Amino acid sequence: MKLLTLFRTKAASWNYIAVSVFAALAAFSCYTSMYAFRKSFAAATFHEAEFLGLDYKVWLVVVQMLGYMCSKFYGIRFISESKGKNRAKYLLTLIGISWLGLLGFALIPAPYNILCLAINGFPLGMIWGLVFSYLEGRKSTEFMGAVMSVSLIFASGFVKTVGRTLMDLFSINEFWMPFCTGLVFLLPFLISVFCLEMIPEPTAEDERLRTRREPMNAQQRRKFLMVFLPGIIITIVIYVMLTALRDIRDNFEVEIWKMIHVQDNHIYAKVDGLISLAVLILISLLILVRDNLKAFQLIHLLIVCGFVIAGLSTYLFDRQYIGGVAWMSAVGLGLYMAYIPYNAIFFERMIANFHVKGNIGFIMYLADSIGYLGSLSILVIKEFSPVEISWAMYFSQLVYVMAIIGACCTVASWMYFVNKTKSKKNIFIQTQDLNVNEHFNRSVVSTKF
Repeated sequence: MKLLTLFRTKAASWNYIAVSVFAALAAFSCYTSMYAFRKSFAAATFHEAEFLGLDYKVWLVVVQMLGYMCSKFYGIRFISESKGKNRAKYLLTLIGISWLGLLGFALIPAPYNILCLAINGFPLGMIWGLVFSYLEGRKSTEFMGAVMSVSLIFASGFVKTVGRTLMDLFSINEFWMPFCTGLVFLLPFLISVFCLEMIPEPTAEDERLRTRREPMNAQQRRKFLMVFLPGIIITIVIYVMLTALRDIRDNFEVEIWKMIHVQDNHIYAKVDGLISLAVLILISLLILVRDNLKAFQLIHLLIVCGFVIAGLSTYLFDRQYIGGVAWMSAVGLGLYMAYIPYNAIFFERMIANFHVKGNIGFIMYLADSIGYLGSLSILVIKEFSPVEISWAMYFSQLVYVMAIIGACCTVASWMYFVNKTKSKKNIFIQTQDLNVNEHFNRSVVSTKF
């Protein structure tokens, strides 16, 4: 502890740019390392394996997603009420439990090892909120959040590449591969957590520009929800669609690439690496926009453009104007242009714009929990559909539907929050009692989260 205090004191003397870059890299490394424990199994295909008439890999995806989804529902309260002093302990405990789940997956014979993926998935669902709490409420949160969030893109392909390389070079079977991949990333995870603990607290200028971030109790969460209920509903609809689309691409990317006749163990990291860089640049540029409302509007514009790119590229691929690699690259870029802002800056600028003294954890985990519930539902619908359809075809059809609905809902969200800002300039939700204007106080209900 004395060593950590010494390092934290030293870090506090750095200039703001150095602190921001250090924090961003630590968060990126931490979440990328976490992905090795969560998504490494997706690098395997478990060819022709079934259980109760359903594809074995689909069982793994569904069971892990159930654990992860339950974690998100639990996190609505846990993350929003968490205090900074226990974050490192929580992170280490959660990753340890998850790794034990992968050990059980390797040791217990199939199909009984399917349940180990629930043990693996549940603790991982709370890691995002704990890591992002180190970054939120700062004037450089866009940059740090963007760097951390592109790990969602980069890590997906990188972990699959590492997993398949372990199987090819060391003849590790598909059941031991996830545990071994976790072992490779364990030390980077531990170092990343240590570095996160070194990050100094937000400065007075940070709090002036973005408001102070503090835990939210049940009453504060209820009032926050009711103040922005229409906008939150629209946002969750968008997020459900994006989560479902991203999960299908993430979990069945290997199968989709094979179906479009591309078989290269390095293609995942190559494509996702380029997408990560493009999205990082786009989102990081928002740090230049000090006005929170203008930045919030630009975020909506970025999301709309993402939906358009995903839908248009799929149309061009279906008409054979572009090839499979160009399609997967463009649809991935569009998807993450829309998805990453919700994980990095959308709620950050929303809270800053309306002067909310709380934290991102509550609203992010509310959206995440419902998002994964929707993603799970769409996955189950596909598997039990009487019509046989490939993952590539199913994915492309979902892109069309979600591009149209998502773009329309994003425009509606844009209009709602702009009008809310202009018509209610005196909205200030305070930390202790969440005082809002009289109109909103009358609308509070007794729903408990």
